Amino acid sequence: MSVHVESALALLREAAGLPPAAFSTSFGAEDMVVLDLIRRHHIGIDIFTLDTGRLPEETYALMHQVDQVYGRCYETFHPDSAALQALVRERGINGFYQSIENRKACCGVRKVEPLTRALSGRRTWVTGLRAQQGVSRAQLNARSRDQAFGVEKFNPLHDWTEPQVWEYIREGSVPYNALHDRHYPSIGCAPCTRAIAVGEDVRAGRWWWENAENKECGLHVQRPAAIPIRVSA
Repeated sequence: MSVHVESALALLREAAGLPPAAFSTSFGAEDMVVLDLIRRHHIGIDIFTLDTGRLPEETYALMHQVDQVYGRCYETFHPDSAALQALVRERGINGFYQSIENRKACCGVRKVEPLTRALSGRRTWVTGLRAQQGVSRAQLNARSRDQAFGVEKFNPLHDWTEPQVWEYIREGSVPYNALHDRHYPSIGCAPCTRAIAVGEDVRAGRWWWENAENKECGLHVQRPAAIPIRVSA
C-alpha cells in the first residue's frame, strides 16, 4: 500500500473516531476514491450526496453504478421545493449566467441549504478536496474547523496529485464518471460545467464565465454562520 493511501486511511479513521461522521460525495474522481476507501476498509463514516436536480446524465448513471458495485451506501438530499420554486420565479431558470449574485443564490438553494440539513447533528465532515484543485483550494489542510457548519472537516486527499487519484482508480477498478474521459476534470451541475482545453486549470470548466477566485459554490468557504443564501418566497 502506498504512503499516500495509508495517509488517507489514517485521516479517515481519525474522522470516524469523531462520530457521527459523514462524507459528502459529488461522485467526481476524488470522491470515488474516498468512497471506495470507506467501503473497502469498512470505515464507520456515513455517505451522502446532494442532488441539485440539474446534474449531468452521466452523474446519475454513475450513481446507479455505485449502487451496483457497493450497494445502496449513500443518502440523497434534495433542494427545498418551495425555495427552489421561489428562486426560479425571481431569477429565472438559468439566471445564474447573469451575475455572480444570481449564481451564488442558485448554489445556496440547490447546494448549501441541503448540505446544512445533511450535516445537522454531525460532528465531522469528510470531503474529497485536494489542494491542487485550483487557486481557491491552494491552502487546503488535512483537517480544520469549519465554523460555518460547526464541524471538524477532514480532507484525506488534500495532498494527493491528480495522477495519484487516477492510479488508485485504475488499479482498483473503481467506477468513475464517463465525463472525465471527455476532458471534464471537475463536474458539477450540467449548465455550469464544460470540458477544459489542454493546459487549463482543472477547475476552469466550472462557472467558466467567472474569475477563478469566485469559483466556489459556498460549500467549502468559511462564513460566520451556517445561513444559506435564499431568495424571497
